Amino acid sequence: MSGAGCEYVVDASGCAAPRLTSLDALQALVDRIVRDLRLKPVGEPQWHVFPEPGGITGLVLLSESHLALHTFPETGFATFNLYHCRAQPAWPWERALAETLGASDVRVRTVERGAIIPSRRV
Repeated sequence: MSGAGCEYVVDASGCAAPRLTSLDALQALVDRIVRDLRLKPVGEPQWHVFPEPGGITGLVLLSESHLALHTFPETGFATFNLYHCRAQPAWPWERALAETLGASDVRVRTVERGAIIPSRRV
């Protein structure tokens, strides 16, 4: 990793709707991600539970940056965004989201952020 960090953009589809509306399940998943990657929260996670049939939005502010998630039970879809500014080991998104949310398809994209480009003064 170089520059200003790495961002994981994760889409999980085919998820079980009841799991996408379970605050307990999502909190446990976020706790696992934070623990496994040794991330450093700077406060308590924030959660917003939408009225049925809506999902849940979660956000953890990290000293390294942030972890956010959004669930869409009406379509069996969940999104995760983890941005961090220090090197991290790979995390098993595919296996973990299949186990926890019942996801049948998980797409993980990584984006290197902040490639250092010399500024040009005009």
